[in-house]
Amino acid sequence: MFGLFSSKGPFKVKVAAADKEFAVEKGDNLLKAALDNQLAWPHNCRVGSCGECRCRLVSGKIKPLADFSYVLNSEEMDSGMILACQTSLRSDVEIEVSMDMPANPISKPETTGGTIISTKSLTHDILEVTIQVDDAFPKYLAGQYAEVVVPGVIDKPRSYSFAKSPDKEQKNHVSFYIRHVPKGEFTTWLHSENREGQKVEVTGPFGSFWHRESPKQVLCLAGGSGMAPIKALLEHMLSEGMSQQVTYLFGARTQKDLYCLEEMQEIVKLSKGQFTFIPVLSQEPEDSDWTGLRGYAIDHIQFTEDFATNTHAYLCGPPPMIDSAIEMFNAKGLLNEHIFYDKFLDASSMEGGRA
Repeated sequence: MFGLFSSKGPFKVKVAAADKEFAVEKGDNLLKAALDNQLAWPHNCRVGSCGECRCRLVSGKIKPLADFSYVLNSEEMDSGMILACQTSLRSDVEIEVSMDMPANPISKPETTGGTIISTKSLTHDILEVTIQVDDAFPKYLAGQYAEVVVPGVIDKPRSYSFAKSPDKEQKNHVSFYIRHVPKGEFTTWLHSENREGQKVEVTGPFGSFWHRESPKQVLCLAGGSGMAPIKALLEHMLSEGMSQQVTYLFGARTQKDLYCLEEMQEIVKLSKGQFTFIPVLSQEPEDSDWTGLRGYAIDHIQFTEDFATNTHAYLCGPPPMIDSAIEMFNAKGLLNEHIFYDKFLDASSMEGGRA
């Protein structure tokens, strides 16, 4: 039994079927409190759009901070499902949630100041942005993301995945691949001129996208700036010893949208035959010198006989691509618990997006 608390909190959360209990302070939501307590609570956006933080309320009273029905279907809501990032508490509660613990400890998100020290053009609309942080940044996992704020330019945070595995990044540096979103307030500002020397604030790490240790073959699928978390994840796998077969299909429009090709070839070389990189172009002119695959990357996936039982899939990119891939993989028998993804939503569709 929980003790009695003021109606204003703090309140206790008991995680069912796990030896976990933590407090939610007044003004905090359920997800923030879980992350502050370094729990591996699934999440990919923290603003009620991705749906990854869904959990079931077993007992207790909550106050929704947004309409859950935008993300959860009627069956889920009838069964007591809620969104942790859009939930404040009105009493002690018991919650059911599936937490997939990583091999390395989860770091508590922290905020630090920093300075943009380098911007490098990777394509016509993607910049590699390197920030030197003022204080030691919490250790992140390859595949996670951070929030960036530029005081005086944007007050609402923008979310970007780390572009390098921690062991590949310089001390007190963090790097991101940032695509120019048409009419995006922040990315238009960033891409309009050299922003080296600009002061910023960085908060993180966030996200539950990381490599799950397993002997199963790995299928990666990404497009655009979705290269960043996949590249970081591949670098991590290589440093751990890439013993399983890994295939990465990267979708782009034309040759001018391809990047990190040298990095991919280096991973091919160091993997000793375990890694295959396949770029696919959807809008490349028919009369060009391109001899690679054309169309959509998802249409070029080669399904092995043991795909359903011997595959982990990692997906990064726009929601339509990810939703289509998940539907296809489910139809082939791959369970959702073996599909890991990070949907890249921009600020035109959600607060804290990537524009």
